[in-house]
Amino acid sequence: MTTLRHPTAIIEPGAEVHPSVRIGAYSIIDEGAVIGANCVIETGARIYGLTRMGVGNRVGHGATIGAEPQDLSYDRARARPLVIGNHNQFREGVNISHGIKEEHGTRLGDHNYLMANAHIGHDCVLGDHNVFVNNGMIAGHVVVGDRAFISGHSAVHQFCQVGSYAMVAAVSGVPRDVPPFALVDGHRAEIIGLNLVGLKRAGFAQARRSAIKQAYKVIFKQGLKTADALQQLRASWPDNPDIAELCRFIEASTRGLLPHR
Repeated sequence: MTTLRHPTAIIEPGAEVHPSVRIGAYSIIDEGAVIGANCVIETGARIYGLTRMGVGNRVGHGATIGAEPQDLSYDRARARPLVIGNHNQFREGVNISHGIKEEHGTRLGDHNYLMANAHIGHDCVLGDHNVFVNNGMIAGHVVVGDRAFISGHSAVHQFCQVGSYAMVAAVSGVPRDVPPFALVDGHRAEIIGLNLVGLKRAGFAQARRSAIKQAYKVIFKQGLKTADALQQLRASWPDNPDIAELCRFIEASTRGLLPHR
């Protein structure tokens, strides 16, 4: 079986492209890039040489995958790879930078969906099943868990974390960490509640959602110091994995949590 490529596509010598990959007109795959089975590279896309891509990914028209970081201190000698898992979709104009400062480089898991013109900065780490709406952007060194929802025209500050099942509302600026399950909104984003729609869609039962809601009240509504709130959460829900994840996230936060409106 031969590579299903348009005659105008350019695949540089040294690129490892599985024979099943479909490549559209005027796309370029650089030397060193690795593209797994059953991927689709649409027209006018650019896959840079530090990209390592798994199987079943789709790269839309004009996307730039594994581009040089937009960082004034960039030094190619320190470049790190962009590692992409399986079954992700990168729609038109998506831009993802390879790593530069962290040994792990930039990493994406599986089944992420990035809509048109979304941007992932250098050294970011994304889990699985995350959604970035049009023009959703995260700066360098951001960590996103699983099944987070980054709405259109929102921006996350460098070194922030966005927890699993969190939702960032449209046109929000996120300067601090977004805890798991939270819904945040605002020019300088604040927590405005729980991402109840996302939790319901993910199959969280009523009892599970209620426990998370009660935990948020302990953290944000009782005026407790963080250490005291975490102690109370662990005492009240010693075997609850959602509460354990929330506690771990808060303890690991270096930028601090967004305030609650």
